[in-house]
Amino acid sequence: MTPEHLGRLIEGGETLAVEFKSEERAPFTDRELVETAVCLANRSSNGPGWLLIGVEDDGRVSGARPRHEHGGTDSLRVQALIGGRTRPSLSARAELVPLHGREVLVVEVPSLRQPVGTSGGHYLRRIVGGDGRPSCVPFHFHEMQSRQADLGLLDYTALRLDAVGFDALDPLEFHRYRRAIRENRRRGDEALLELGDLELARALGAVEDVAGTAGVRVAGLLLFGREAALASRLPAHEVAFQALADTGVQVNDFFRWPLLRVMEELEARFRARGREREILVGMSRVGVPEYPERAFREGVANALTHRDYTRLGAVHVQWRDDRLEISSPGGFPEGVRLDNLLVTQPRPRNPLLADAFRRAGIVERTARGIDTIFAEQIRTGRPAPSYARSTETDVVLELPGGEANLGFVRMVAERSRTGRPFSPDELLLLNALGSGRRMAASDAAATIQKGKDDAESVLRHLSGSGIVQVRGAPGRRVFQLSEAANSRLRDRTDALRGDVKPIRHDETVRHYLDDHDTISRGEAAELCAISAPRAYRLLSKMESEGALRRIGTRGRGVRYARK
Repeated sequence: MTPEHLGRLIEGGETLAVEFKSEERAPFTDRELVETAVCLANRSSNGPGWLLIGVEDDGRVSGARPRHEHGGTDSLRVQALIGGRTRPSLSARAELVPLHGREVLVVEVPSLRQPVGTSGGHYLRRIVGGDGRPSCVPFHFHEMQSRQADLGLLDYTALRLDAVGFDALDPLEFHRYRRAIRENRRRGDEALLELGDLELARALGAVEDVAGTAGVRVAGLLLFGREAALASRLPAHEVAFQALADTGVQVNDFFRWPLLRVMEELEARFRARGREREILVGMSRVGVPEYPERAFREGVANALTHRDYTRLGAVHVQWRDDRLEISSPGGFPEGVRLDNLLVTQPRPRNPLLADAFRRAGIVERTARGIDTIFAEQIRTGRPAPSYARSTETDVVLELPGGEANLGFVRMVAERSRTGRPFSPDELLLLNALGSGRRMAASDAAATIQKGKDDAESVLRHLSGSGIVQVRGAPGRRVFQLSEAANSRLRDRTDALRGDVKPIRHDETVRHYLDDHDTISRGEAAELCAISAPRAYRLLSKMESEGALRRIGTRGRGVRYARK
């Protein structure tokens, strides 16, 4: 630890990983030192924790008092004190660092994957309180289970419930599970359809055979349990559906039902409340829902399968005037953050439960439902989903509502009709570029949460399609929507009425040629989302009208330029 590093830690203030302790009025005792080290070890963030003794709450350096005889402090004895009075033993590192003419005792505390306590059995954990300030609070047993689940070391839903027999499960819920498989034949595990109730529960790991008796696990009760058994044995399980308008509450219903029954109820309410309009794309009608059903379904399933069932609190589905929110107790699992949410490997908090949902076909078998949520939301012509309001104790998914950009919807639908739909990365970048916005490759990389090379590859592909154009010199290049794409996005002709205007493909070609010297038949087909023969007829017509001139004589080498 250097004085410069210490100064930066102090400037950042107290955080989950940094604790200031003053000795200006009274010495900081050995017991307090050990308990604070335990607290920092039991925090939810990665990396080392720092205990800075001799620093006031406001960041002023007051200096640490001598802790040992002869008026000094032996760092090795401080390390031995912490190691000897913690279980499991903490290998902390202590040193005296001079700063502003005084000495600060700096203790570096590692973050362990298992709970740490004092040798006297005292357990503390580090949290950020309701006032926004970090503090140390008691670390209870159920919170230790939750922490282990966050780290992927414990599947709480795989724990066997004492004194809960197979008769606590409802045969109707087994029938509901099989029906889900039939309704999702292409995604569900149809081999499960031939099994009886007990065999099905065993195949899913919902029960555990002990001494010839089928003991029910937490996952089994959540999937198939009777209401009375769920209420008495899993009081943390609860789901709320709320419809909110301004400050008023229109609907406020709570359920303690098995998970598939809850899913069906929430989907039925979603369909009853959801509105949809239609637009014309060619000769086809394309629905533009207020919120995409597939995104809602994946969001609810994620909330139910990944929530922390050791923590009290309900999964909330809140239908608001301008957005739809789905929140669940328990923060992101270890390693999942806002800046890697789209690319990190799936880390289910409850693997047994998540596997049961996949085998029923309710969620994506690839466990990449997050891609579906983002892609389906963006296709509706609205802002991308957001997890920005998530905290260390709750995950919050927000699907923005409001007026849809119907030009964007039409462009996406036309592209899909060609058999070359936009990829999730392309949708994210097109959504971020918006109308007229510029973006550097580094910004694009942050948007898709991938490397700069990956982002440039996606942008080059969009540029080759005439949707994105490049500005600036090498090394300072920025990307923006082309005039042709902007023109199409500004086309907000929406409802199925008599004044619906067709897309002018000749105008799209002209806009493309504003930024490119020539265009081929294949490029025109991809740009206008039409077939190659139709693109050939379009370019030939524009040539006969005097708008274009042909370069080349025949075959794929023929290109067209402005006359």
